Amino acid sequence: MNIAKKCIAEVLGTFWLTFGGCGSAVLAAKFLATEDTTPLNMGIAHLGVAFAFGLTVLTMAYSIGHISGCHLNPAVSLGLLIAKRFPAAEFVPYVISQVIGASLGAGILLLIAGGKPNFEVGGFACNGYGEHSPGTYSMMACFVAEVVLTFFFLFIILGATDKRAPAGFAPIAIGLGLTLIHLIGIPVTNLSVNPARSTGPAFIVQGWALEQVWLFWAAPLLGAAIAGLSYPLISQEDR
Repeated sequence: MNIAKKCIAEVLGTFWLTFGGCGSAVLAAKFLATEDTTPLNMGIAHLGVAFAFGLTVLTMAYSIGHISGCHLNPAVSLGLLIAKRFPAAEFVPYVISQVIGASLGAGILLLIAGGKPNFEVGGFACNGYGEHSPGTYSMMACFVAEVVLTFFFLFIILGATDKRAPAGFAPIAIGLGLTLIHLIGIPVTNLSVNPARSTGPAFIVQGWALEQVWLFWAAPLLGAAIAGLSYPLISQEDR
């Protein structure tokens, strides 16, 4: 497959992940409708946001998995590279495409969200630690959480896409895996495990979000690298 077509697929896929996942948090998580002056809580809350992120990956895996592999995430690309499932020459183009897709997704989300009267950007589903963590978790706690959760996300991906695994079910395992990871991690960091997903909204919020985004590159990449090294050893996969 032509690298340009792969990169376009990654832009579209990462757009969908960021727009769909972060959009569910910004637009729907705490949505309040009013009818006859009585507020109706119709928000999807934590559980709904977790499923939204999982569904974006599941739907894109079936849509573009046969084109680009549906990485949508620099950490995924790195883990697959280290596990020798992905060519090194395509790593940088993929990462650039993923960041572009996430940035476009965040930009379109801002355009839509800004159409509501009295809209304020606020946290805009950004990832953060310390006072910007949803549960005010420390920087170290957030770093460890992102490393561990990214490790298991990549381990799920590597296992589900192993040539010995049942064919056709990988997107389901990966999508549900990402859902579970969000259920665990949203209270800690708003859950990243994806440097591109973190960077897109951070460009919108700027300030503290851009200052803290380093952690959401460093920790997921470290977790992915550990998974990329360990899975072939544990599984005795032929490289």
